Amino acid sequence: MRAVSRVMAGMMLTASVVTMPGTGFAQSRPDQKAFFGLYKELVETNTTLSSGSCTQAAAQIGARLKSAGYADADITYFSVPEHPKDGGLVAVLKGSDASIKPMLLLGHLDVVEAKREDWVRDPFTLIEEGGYYYARGTVDDKAQAAIWSDAMIRFKTSGYTPKRTIKLALTCGEETTFAWNGAQYLAASKPDLIAAEFALNEGGGGRLDDTGKRQLLAIQVGEKAAQNYTFTATNPGGHSSQPTPDNAIYELADAVKAVQGHEFPVTFTDTTRAFFAASAKAMPGTMGDAITRLLANPQDKAADAIVSRDKAMHSTLRTTCVATLLSAGHAENALPQRATANVNCRIFPGETVDGTLAKLKSLAGTKVSVTANQPVRPTAIPPTLDPKIMGPVTKV
Repeated sequence: MRAVSRVMAGMMLTASVVTMPGTGFAQSRPDQKAFFGLYKELVETNTTLSSGSCTQAAAQIGARLKSAGYADADITYFSVPEHPKDGGLVAVLKGSDASIKPMLLLGHLDVVEAKREDWVRDPFTLIEEGGYYYARGTVDDKAQAAIWSDAMIRFKTSGYTPKRTIKLALTCGEETTFAWNGAQYLAASKPDLIAAEFALNEGGGGRLDDTGKRQLLAIQVGEKAAQNYTFTATNPGGHSSQPTPDNAIYELADAVKAVQGHEFPVTFTDTTRAFFAASAKAMPGTMGDAITRLLANPQDKAADAIVSRDKAMHSTLRTTCVATLLSAGHAENALPQRATANVNCRIFPGETVDGTLAKLKSLAGTKVSVTANQPVRPTAIPPTLDPKIMGPVTKV
């Protein structure tokens, strides 16, 4: 799952799949029923790292592509022996003009772990209630994967031949890059297979007002860098019957609370400035006024406080860091000798892993060590707003 920098645009595809108030697929057209069947099958296929199989999901999509008329040569399955269940596929619809570089449709098949005891409903059974769909992966990212796959099927069955070759890549490992990253594997080992002038990937979204009226639609054109840091407090320990003030858990808790209380400064790129400028026009009243003030003066704390009440806006304004995992102690009757926390940061384009590390160290103080977890990846460079993409999008 990603944190993204977004810019106002005129297209939103994924939300229509998971929020359809008043729409039942029992009354849908045949093509809509076919899409829903694909979507349901994909959502109900467990693709978690612990017990699922992206390879199975890829095979199911591949079978549907073949039924639509794609030849074996048009579909490439890929995996590695070390990760047999983390496979994916690349499908190609050839264009009529070989001089035009292809476009790539990219989606990931894997989902975050879903413990049954944490869910009211079965996370791997697609359920519709009140116009909404519930299950693991309904949005991230099986909606997008299903939409791309359905589009490729429709292109083929309708006899459509695009000028530009269209490639579809469905990969595993986006949620668990520490295990095996299918997209990275393709880029490193099979670059010609996915070579394209540009790629369309997950991201974006939209916003409704309190009455359900659409305010804005957005596409992702940039991305923060995800980086994990480990906070560690150590102590000689002892018996719990003789507690001491320098408890490793308390020291770690103080450091984590310091992270909770820290706000990274408001920062804009050309992309996010364009997004907020468009958002201000689409959101009149207090929020729109606050956005306008913040664009004029990023140090306006009062405006920041208003805009940041919205968690999506808050995260698009700055680097964010949040504690996500805790581990401490070794026995119920012993003072803890070690306490650790994972702090997950989403680093704003233009800022660095080391710069964020320095800030976290200053927040943690001298009693808690802070280290950057491996792998440390380069921070993102904001892409330009390519008119070949933005032009058609804004016309929709």
